[in-house]
Amino acid sequence: MTNLAIILILIISTITDLRSRKILNIVTMPAIIFALIYHLITNGLDGFLFSGQGFLVGIGLLFIPFMMGGIGAGDVKLLAAVGAWKGTLFVLYTGIYAGVFGGLIALFILIKRKQLVWTVKNMLFSLLFLKSTKGSLEISNDTQNNVSIPYAIPIVLGALMTFIMESYL
Repeated sequence: MTNLAIILILIISTITDLRSRKILNIVTMPAIIFALIYHLITNGLDGFLFSGQGFLVGIGLLFIPFMMGGIGAGDVKLLAAVGAWKGTLFVLYTGIYAGVFGGLIALFILIKRKQLVWTVKNMLFSLLFLKSTKGSLEISNDTQNNVSIPYAIPIVLGALMTFIMESYL
């Protein structure tokens, strides 16, 4: 049940993120609430705590990037929903893998656009002066060349990798 629920949530969120660059509250919020209720009903207070801790770890993993403007609130809620359904260990690994996949996707885009060196310099400048990029990986100062990654894709890839690794352990 939990695997089916999370797969459905991830598919819907990926489609909406690719189409409209939004992960919808109508998907993530009920997913979180139903996960908490499901785990409470099936495993009592321990299940509720399992789900709640996963939810909090999911939020915690993306809270700082969200506060710095590098990621959207929908992405945070999606990872929180993954945590609420699958627990702390699953969401922790999903977040780590998502970060790796997100970085690889960004690297691929920058290499393809021949903007890697300039972007690294810009990121170092931004880091030194705590300048936010407001949700996008800045390639240049004009908005026409800005690139942002629909982060549902790295989250889905991270969850998929975690599912695969889970089956081997």
